[in-house]
Amino acid sequence: MADNEILNSTAVDASNEYDASEIQVLEGLEAVRKRPGMYIGSTSESGLHHLVYEIVDNAIDEALAGYCDEITVTINPGDTITVTDNGRGIPVDIQAQTGLPALEVVYTVLHAGGKFGGGGYKVSGGLHGVGASVVNALSEWLTVQVHKNGEIYEMKFSRGSVTEKMTVVGKTDRTGTTVTFKPDPEMFDVTTYNYDTIHTRMRQQAFLNAGLKISTFDRREGREAADSMYYEGGIREYVTWLNQNKTPIHAGVIYMAGQKDDASAEVALQYNDAYNEMIVSFANDVRTPEGGMHEEGFKRALTTVLNSYGRKIKMLKDDEKVSGEDCREGLTCVISVKLTEAQFEGQTKAKLGNSEIRTLVNNIVSEKLDTFLEENPQVGR
Repeated sequence: MADNEILNSTAVDASNEYDASEIQVLEGLEAVRKRPGMYIGSTSESGLHHLVYEIVDNAIDEALAGYCDEITVTINPGDTITVTDNGRGIPVDIQAQTGLPALEVVYTVLHAGGKFGGGGYKVSGGLHGVGASVVNALSEWLTVQVHKNGEIYEMKFSRGSVTEKMTVVGKTDRTGTTVTFKPDPEMFDVTTYNYDTIHTRMRQQAFLNAGLKISTFDRREGREAADSMYYEGGIREYVTWLNQNKTPIHAGVIYMAGQKDDASAEVALQYNDAYNEMIVSFANDVRTPEGGMHEEGFKRALTTVLNSYGRKIKMLKDDEKVSGEDCREGLTCVISVKLTEAQFEGQTKAKLGNSEIRTLVNNIVSEKLDTFLEENPQVGR
């Protein structure tokens, strides 16, 4: 091959050069619309429903802080969603860093919120500060009304941008926030909501927050449905509900709880005559379907306690050991932990990574389950 042919074959076309002009900076909420899956998991039905959960999680955070005891979720005609709570209401005063109303900042700026150690929330599920702004970015339109200071403040958005600045639209004698939004059909493969899916999630939240009333409504023609959920017994009632079609092998639900510093944990369990195990875990009221450190701590303690007790009452020889899987056969268990700095894996929060919570749950179960078995030997046998 001639020298000039070699040069021609290896030469780089100037039009394919990789330089600073190729680097894009996405402004505002453009990143969310460009890669929605990074923030809500997918643009399928699960992502569509995740929008509702993000707004509800903010209301749940108000409940965790002790300022909200009622939440309503409504599917409106046209598959728009309205979430109402009776919390303190999103702040409407000017946020110093931006010079904008805090309400506008919360809905238009990623990683903005009262959950970053500024004293807004001690315990929170929405630690990334992207929930409200992501829902806004992925909505064809969104309207927020805040009842606060005796007045009703309203602001409107479309696809993440402000369409109507915050204004006072009336007087009020209550506090709280109402958010109504329409998912953007440009972003989602499906835009029809499933009432049962939302209802199941809200029932879960009601179980996790003893004393919190959550109501769900479907106002679409031909699909009308409604329910109000309130469980004073919390996760004890959750275990009973999960076991409703099974036969428990011991009376009552075993409940254990404890805390250390700012972290707390509660565990409720009951065995039934089935073969499968069911462990449902949560961190700051957020479901962790892939488990994490809180589940690890529970499993380790359960196996250790049952083996130790089995040897103590001579059901096991000193050199015998029952496996963890066998210890969990027929088990229904709900684990709920609350902690200040929850380390979730990803925005969809599927797994909890805090190692200190493993120790806390392990210690609680080790101590309290052992005491329970000593006081209730009929259950252990």
